[in-house]
Amino acid sequence: MEIIKSFFCFISFAVLLLFTSMAEANRAHHHEFIIQATKVKRLCETHNSITVNGMFPGPQLVINNGDTLVVKVINRARYNVTIHWHGVRQMRTGWADGPEFVTQCPIRPGSSYTYRFTIQGQEGTLWWHAHSSWLRATVYGSLLILPPAGSSYPFPNPHRNVPLLLGEWWDGNPVDVLREATRTGAAPNISDAYTINGQPGDLYKCSSQDTTIVPISVGETILLRVINAALNQPLFFTVANHKFTVVGADASYLKPFTTNAIVLGPGQTTDVLITGDQPPNHYYMAARAYQSAQNAPFGNTTTTAILQYKSAPCCGGAKPIMPLLPAYNDTNTATRFSQSFRSLKRAEVPPELDENLFITIGLGLNNCPKNFRSRRCQGPNGTRFTASMNNVSFALPSNYSLLQAHHHSIPGVFTTDFPARPPVKFDYTGSNISRSLYQPVRGTKLYKLKYGSRVQIVLQDTGIVTPENHPIHLHGYDFYIVAEGFGNFNPKKDTAKFNLEDPPLRNTVGVPVNGWAVIRFVADNPGVWIMHCHLDAHISWGLAMAFLVENGSGLLETMEEPPADLPVC
Repeated sequence: MEIIKSFFCFISFAVLLLFTSMAEANRAHHHEFIIQATKVKRLCETHNSITVNGMFPGPQLVINNGDTLVVKVINRARYNVTIHWHGVRQMRTGWADGPEFVTQCPIRPGSSYTYRFTIQGQEGTLWWHAHSSWLRATVYGSLLILPPAGSSYPFPNPHRNVPLLLGEWWDGNPVDVLREATRTGAAPNISDAYTINGQPGDLYKCSSQDTTIVPISVGETILLRVINAALNQPLFFTVANHKFTVVGADASYLKPFTTNAIVLGPGQTTDVLITGDQPPNHYYMAARAYQSAQNAPFGNTTTTAILQYKSAPCCGGAKPIMPLLPAYNDTNTATRFSQSFRSLKRAEVPPELDENLFITIGLGLNNCPKNFRSRRCQGPNGTRFTASMNNVSFALPSNYSLLQAHHHSIPGVFTTDFPARPPVKFDYTGSNISRSLYQPVRGTKLYKLKYGSRVQIVLQDTGIVTPENHPIHLHGYDFYIVAEGFGNFNPKKDTAKFNLEDPPLRNTVGVPVNGWAVIRFVADNPGVWIMHCHLDAHISWGLAMAFLVENGSGLLETMEEPPADLPVC
């Protein structure tokens, strides 16, 4: 009898340990985000900026792969707001994705909404940001996903993790900047500064006192988690006299490679190891624009932080050592960097295809409507800027979100006739493009995908108005970038360049200026998922489309029901 009792005691203890370890391994992290106006001083001026919990940048979230996030967002600002968890797969939890009027109606001033989702199979660096108007200029923060408890990185364990958020700062209200551009039809005003962790750095007025400092010891290796949170600008980033070992991007591991500089489009993240292997001193970490669009205005300033050796002399007034940055238009460096990416392990790229889309991306110019005065048509030659994919300029609804309309079968909100090919075939990257192609049609057109379908998309830049490197972000999915190149994509020649062995897994792809990129994924996440350019000026012009991925069979292939506190329009 005693033996049986001991046996049952042992089993009960083992089960308790199992459930305890499971609970510890898959924790729920609860946070409260209060959206509020906060006085923020930059470039000698104080502004009432919209922030989370009074912080700029916002709170850093640190979780493990397999954990659940529960974030209650309380809107005490004067603007509508939503929060997007950039790069999170949101398996079956599309209601928590966040883009305004896509997966939810906005959180109105005085209201709240709780985002609930679980991180599944992702490790590395992601981030979160507002997905309403231009609020993400100041409403953003890092989301660090560590390996599960008991696991380790696939590279030597760093001494520390250091998130570096690259951003843009306007010496004014970013929401007003967008409103003015929308009113006039012109391009929005460029930012007044770039920032690293919210600070412009030593090279700007009234900024030296608060420059971001990253301490390091001789022989120490730290993991820099670099995030481009800028609204409208791809950025080069480097550190004087130090090399980077690139180990991850967009919460996926990479085969390590070394480089002196990295480039990130808005929305992208890159994890790099840096070692304190130089004489103790102060070294500038610097970021400045990668500008691929010719004759387009951009900010040509440089933001800096300081890599400060703990044993470096503290006095003397000598300036930190400045790195040599790539030229603003150095597409060769940007290309070499992006083409160095390889997944750490053999990739699960779909070898066969069910859907093969060819999507042109680019800008456009609408003629001035007859009822508009000239001050509302201040684009080139009295036009208004627009943008499109496959000649469709995406229009968001305002009475329902797309996901709500789909889930509740509400008619008249969207159609599912987004074209799989451009309506007109032309020399996409040529210099003599017909002006008839400059005016796209406006519509809320989605493309329907069956659950489990294997999808390939050729993303083709065009020379309409100007060619440009476009960072294209797909919500709800990671995808493999199997190839990229310049000129017009030629399936007869370029298919031979496809890497189906170890292509990088990303959520945002920089489509080369005057070039193309090919991505593949399996449509295994039901819902409505927007794909858009992450240059926010281009989103407002309509450079987007959305996929409607149907439910599969059974509970695990079906979207969850909407939460009770989902905002209403």
